[in-house]
Amino acid sequence: MIKRFEIILGIILLSVMLVSCFSTSRVERTSYLRADYYQKSVARIDSLKSATEIVIGTIKAGFAKVSITPGLNNIKDIYSEGKFIEVPLAGYGARKGKSATGIHDSIFVKAVALKVDRQTLVFVSADLLIMPPNIIDSVTILLSKQGIRREQLFFSATHSHSSIGGWANGYVGKEFAGNENKNLQRWLVLQISKAVTSAIADLRPARIGSGWFNADSYTRNRVIGESGTKNNDFSFIALEQIGYRKAIIGSFSAHSTTMGSDNMEISADYPGYWERKIEGTSADLALFFAGSVGSQSPVGKGDGFDRPRFIGESLADSLNEHLPQVVLNDKITFSAISLKVQLPGYHIRLTTKISLSSFLSKKLMPFPENVYLQALRIGNMIWITTPCDFSGEYALQIKNSLASKGFNVIVTSFNGSYVGYVVPGRYFYYDQYESKLMGWFGPNMGEYTMDLIRQISKIVTHTENI
Repeated sequence: MIKRFEIILGIILLSVMLVSCFSTSRVERTSYLRADYYQKSVARIDSLKSATEIVIGTIKAGFAKVSITPGLNNIKDIYSEGKFIEVPLAGYGARKGKSATGIHDSIFVKAVALKVDRQTLVFVSADLLIMPPNIIDSVTILLSKQGIRREQLFFSATHSHSSIGGWANGYVGKEFAGNENKNLQRWLVLQISKAVTSAIADLRPARIGSGWFNADSYTRNRVIGESGTKNNDFSFIALEQIGYRKAIIGSFSAHSTTMGSDNMEISADYPGYWERKIEGTSADLALFFAGSVGSQSPVGKGDGFDRPRFIGESLADSLNEHLPQVVLNDKITFSAISLKVQLPGYHIRLTTKISLSSFLSKKLMPFPENVYLQALRIGNMIWITTPCDFSGEYALQIKNSLASKGFNVIVTSFNGSYVGYVVPGRYFYYDQYESKLMGWFGPNMGEYTMDLIRQISKIVTHTENI
């Protein structure tokens, strides 16, 4: 994938030099604080302050699980039944858009709805590479007809690099997810929407608790190795519908890349093993949210599918040891905020001094729309969602800052749009995949995003100096 992407950028650079109208631009190094995009985002934050309530009330919870395991090798696509002629695998450009040869393990979209006082929101996660922006836009339109707003939806994905593709548009999307398949896209929209509405319909009086444990041995900093920091925690929410079903939402910050590009079978990777082990031991439903996976890779033992099994089931075993100590409450402090973010222009790096023109960048991939940062408070737990591969190093900074205020923080990725990798600006100058090829908005994007996260965190926690 990296070599092919570098080749295409090289061709574009040559074209730029020959065709004056397709100009390059200088890398923006000035502060974002006076930029128009920053001012617009801050104005939106100011408008949200008075509308964001912190309530204390009893909780209701509803659960749903919907299959997105496709039927393969059909004579024609029948999207209403989830059957397709072929389905490309998403995750690695080295596969060159090839179709899946089989199903190793079933994949799902799962949802947990929460209602406190008059506020209802839904956690939604799918066994996909990301939550595709075009899919989520269509889901939002469909759900809006039932009175469900985008601000109520907290999305993520397991980030499996062996899940279904066919959902992306643009050159870059095709490289990661294969050729577009409109029928598959329609099916995904229906399945995700069904999970949301089913979870809301299942709302019952419930109890909730949260916690975390150190899982240092299952992840590493893949950019600078042992000298770098990383987010080691496995964080979780435990839910119990009183007298009925249980659910666990878990999040860990290691890429779901235990299976390489040579694997051609659909799989949820190690998060799938975690989900199945939890659903077979301590809960009726388990959802995995990719954490701050930027710069973090998985560490485990075994070959082939033994490696994701080792990581997933080890994390499940550790969680099961901690669950008996979790206190569940039926009354909680609750607050949520969703900020629609104004983005800077594309800043796709050609060199450390020159970036690709915005015109040509948009030819490679559509400009991200409907980009959100979201924060949720449940008791002393703060859940933050981001539209990217969010840096584990940044997440650790947020966690440490809010820990000093008495809060436990979970930071997740892939919340329904996608803006590439958001990592510390100092890595912009590294000749590395994350910064060189996937840092689409320049060296200021990391600090800009962190600034906005700090501001919305202050609102849901009612604290200062984060």
